[in-house]
Amino acid sequence: MCRVEGLAFSARGAHNHHVSQVTVTPSSPILAQSGGEGGGAAFDQIIGISVATAIITVGLLWIAYLHRTRKITWLQTTADTAARALDRPPWVALPLVTFVGTILTAFFGFIWDVSLHIGRGRDDGPLANPAHYFILVGLFLLFITGMLAMILPRDEKPGPAAIKITRTWYVPVGGVLVAGAGLYALIGFPLDDVWHRIFGQDVTLWGPTHLMLIGGAGLSLIGVLLLDYEGRMATPGDTKQDSRLIWFLRCGTFGGLLIGLSVFQIEYDFGVEQFRLVLQPMMIAGAAAFTLVAARIVLGPFAAIVAVAVAGVVRAITALMVGPVLGAPTNVFELCLGAAVLIELLALTPLIKNRVAFGAVGGLLVATVGLWLESLWIDAVYIYPWPTSMWPEALAMAVPVGIAAGACGALLGRVLRSEGLPRPAISRTIVVATVVVIAGATANGLVATVPDNATATIALTEAAPDGGRMVDAEVRIDPPDLASDNPAWVSILSWQGGTGLGNGFTVDRLERTGPGTYRTHEPVPVHGTWKTLLRVQDGRTMTAVPIYLPSDPGIGAEELPAVASSTRDFVPEITILQRERNFDHPSWLFGAASLVVLVCTLALITALAWGAGRISKYTQGQAATGTREDVTVT
Repeated sequence: MCRVEGLAFSARGAHNHHVSQVTVTPSSPILAQSGGEGGGAAFDQIIGISVATAIITVGLLWIAYLHRTRKITWLQTTADTAARALDRPPWVALPLVTFVGTILTAFFGFIWDVSLHIGRGRDDGPLANPAHYFILVGLFLLFITGMLAMILPRDEKPGPAAIKITRTWYVPVGGVLVAGAGLYALIGFPLDDVWHRIFGQDVTLWGPTHLMLIGGAGLSLIGVLLLDYEGRMATPGDTKQDSRLIWFLRCGTFGGLLIGLSVFQIEYDFGVEQFRLVLQPMMIAGAAAFTLVAARIVLGPFAAIVAVAVAGVVRAITALMVGPVLGAPTNVFELCLGAAVLIELLALTPLIKNRVAFGAVGGLLVATVGLWLESLWIDAVYIYPWPTSMWPEALAMAVPVGIAAGACGALLGRVLRSEGLPRPAISRTIVVATVVVIAGATANGLVATVPDNATATIALTEAAPDGGRMVDAEVRIDPPDLASDNPAWVSILSWQGGTGLGNGFTVDRLERTGPGTYRTHEPVPVHGTWKTLLRVQDGRTMTAVPIYLPSDPGIGAEELPAVASSTRDFVPEITILQRERNFDHPSWLFGAASLVVLVCTLALITALAWGAGRISKYTQGQAATGTREDVTVT
């Protein structure tokens, strides 16, 4: 028998020197925790952010009033300058300029933040982490970018699909979507504090409110693409092509979209994935299929490859800045180059004329051959390569997601090419099916089992100290067949050791010495603030055994020392990796809170789909500018 861990947990742990157990029991909810280390942020930080938000909001509204009543000219002058440089209307050009700085700032802050949590652990609140300032500034600028697109149109209707606000004020759909995505992400900050007060600090990227923060920023790229398209359609009589520079920048926007849809697997990029490895190829296939299909349809030959190249350069520079420069753990990232080449080759066939079929077949190729090509890169640079035993389940998840995402990317491509959408029944079915397929695949990937009556006997041998106690380990797992010969991982993770000693993070994939027996390749730390644990993930099994856990007064946890020899039970890994999390609540409360976040997310996706549909309705058949190929579509 085994315990099943899925979307919600209710667990309470108890540790001693020899045996470590976790029992799953319902309990009474803790509706609020005090601010600080284990719960939400300190109130002075909450007040500070609230005041800053109020000031920025009032200031933005005041500038909007002054601009629209013609009491200031500098905003229009600045927008006109950007318009001449980018060959776009002012209400598109200036938001595009601000958006570039916005998304780069937020992305840098996001990667740095994840890296700091891996190397240092939790922080005391939103203002106690330097990376949070970059994220906050980026998200504020994201909201401002969308508002600029809405404020700037003063004497014109910004595109045929513009939304009427007052008798004389029209706003572009893309501006509304970007502002909405920014607002959605910003709402994640106060909700995140509420979440921590109820459930403790879930030190994982996949905390529901964390997903709001990164999801809003990532999906805003769709709004930006639609805004740029509205700007080109605002002058339908002008059919000249974009310059090579503008074409390259538009490819860069699709590169940004690829990054935005890839941030959900950042834990896998660092090697601290807290969910089963089978989710990674599915997420890569979905992001690549959607983005690269749309890029190739909209911008023509080589656009998919250029988008991947831009994404790779941005990710490489960010990883270099966070890792070697700032001394935090360094991440790697997926290439998607094989997927881009496959899309480009498929576009050479007549199938390119049938956009949806092209997207679906392209998604199939990305989720099969593309993932195999990607696995060569994963095996070479990632901490955890993809084992052959994982492929059947991985393909069962990735193939439907890739096909659906590719078809959705084709719909976006049709909108941005003025080709219109298929019948509403077809378009809506594709979008809904994509959401359902992704949700189903994700739910399957989140299901993990913890075996009953499984233990690990760990013998430690002292090694040369390195800033503190270091040990070599020999591990005997009972039953010996808990992990197969080809598991996702059997490793020892040491993290949150503090950046004063290296980067506070190390992983040792254990060497198998016999049935159920393993040993380390290098000494592992068992001192200071390091958290060291044995991890096993094989198929649906995902479990762990603590080796050393420091005392943590902030959450009332005692030290679990690393003794010379111990036999401890395998427990749900989440109870160790997310030690600060409060499991003392009924499962329905976590489910209800997650449902609120899900509803907000579905609202954003619905808004993006509505915006694309509205723009398609008003621009279908108009001459699309800036493309480098023209084909007859069916």
